Amino acid sequence: MVLTRFCLSTATNCSIGDGILNILCIGDVVGSIGCQFLRSRLPTLKKTKAIDLVIANGENSADGNGITPASAEHLLDSGVDVITTGNHSFRRRESYDLYDTWDNLLRPANFPSQAPGKGLCVVDKGRVQVAVINLMGTVYLESLRCPFETLDALLKTPDLPKLCVVDFHAEATGEKRAMGFYADGRVTALFGTHTHVPTADACLLPHGTGYLTDAGMTGVIDSVLGVKKEIIIGKLRTKMPARFDLAKGPCKMDAVLFTADESTGLCTGVERLTLMD
Repeated sequence: MVLTRFCLSTATNCSIGDGILNILCIGDVVGSIGCQFLRSRLPTLKKTKAIDLVIANGENSADGNGITPASAEHLLDSGVDVITTGNHSFRRRESYDLYDTWDNLLRPANFPSQAPGKGLCVVDKGRVQVAVINLMGTVYLESLRCPFETLDALLKTPDLPKLCVVDFHAEATGEKRAMGFYADGRVTALFGTHTHVPTADACLLPHGTGYLTDAGMTGVIDSVLGVKKEIIIGKLRTKMPARFDLAKGPCKMDAVLFTADESTGLCTGVERLTLMD
């Protein structure tokens, strides 16, 4: 694999230079209301936490699922550096060309090679580089290439930086935990996405990888995974088809902050964050 690198300017208050890198990973951004809330909170958070790199899962950032050019641009313009996706990567046809033209928009690496885009990029911040990998689980989701084998292959990529963060978009907590231990000591951090519910197991794994089973969601609090709760309740009770309209109201942004050692490429701290209206 040929690595794709892209450069980011370094903010004046960031931690690069003292050997420490602060990497913020944001849970699934749901709809335009989630995008707007992220924009309202991320700039201040980046300053107060001296954040050097922001990764956000944007596979639900468009109203009605998927990602569109408009929602992707909104996230990047709001301060996100790399957008990861998941099982809704290709829900919107208008996004297909983006995956082949934007270096910082990823789809799960274990999709077939014929699918648009790639699952690995390298962010060049000058004196340090960071690899970002996007993988998808196969338990209760599509039958893709084994994510464990895919990770092994990607970690053999020539000139891969020491610093490497993985978004594992998966349904089953057991699969996510297993992947965390499998990757332990080989990547800087691994965080899960997809369930939209933040977990309470943020930790440093035994060999120095930062870990969180699921980062959570950026969207409306009074909802079921960002959708109007009445719709989901009705569907579960009646088993009838339903249009999943997004909820409205006060929002939250769930995220996890990993502190990394530039010299070792390992994680030194993990902090789970929730910002609310």
